[in-house]
Amino acid sequence: MTDETTKNGPDAAAAEAAADAAANVENEAAVQPDPLELLQAENAELRDRYLRLAADMDNLRRRTEREVKDAKSYSAAGFARDMLAVSDNLRRALDAIPEEVRASADAGLATLIEGVEMTERSMLSTLERHGVRKLEPVGQKFDPNFHQAMFEVPNPDVPNNTVVQVVQAGFSIGERVLRPAMVGVAKGGPKIVEAETNSVFDQKDA
Repeated sequence: MTDETTKNGPDAAAAEAAADAAANVENEAAVQPDPLELLQAENAELRDRYLRLAADMDNLRRRTEREVKDAKSYSAAGFARDMLAVSDNLRRALDAIPEEVRASADAGLATLIEGVEMTERSMLSTLERHGVRKLEPVGQKFDPNFHQAMFEVPNPDVPNNTVVQVVQAGFSIGERVLRPAMVGVAKGGPKIVEAETNSVFDQKDA
């Protein structure tokens, strides 16, 4: 309250006090945020949280589905690998029989040989039903992801680094290698042409 207000009397003092109060109310109104803006901000925050949660749940669902699929596909990998050792022994037994013995075998030996062959085929067929497949690398370019090179074979008639012989069969389960194929690869032939630098489509796009 100023000296001038005191001189002008109580009415002037009251008027000034009312003006100060009105100014304070206006200042408070100006500082206080709009309720609608608060609701909009809260809604945006809740929506962001919901989208993040939905994305996390979707990622969890996909990861769980992938893990369940892998568990189904690869749970038998250890058992299948052990069964391959049995199959290898059956094959070695068959390969150890000379051709002349096969040709001159009596009924009993012929039946035994046929039984071993049927057992081997049945075992491989059963493994295949469970996702285990035999690799067929002969004629393919050597791939360290699927093949294990045991020796090189000089052969100028096939491209260099081509698989020309299989010492031990390889197998895959699903998209994974269960056991790499032990192979011999060609040495000294022409290089394998990977792919043309520019395809017809690339030339058209150029």
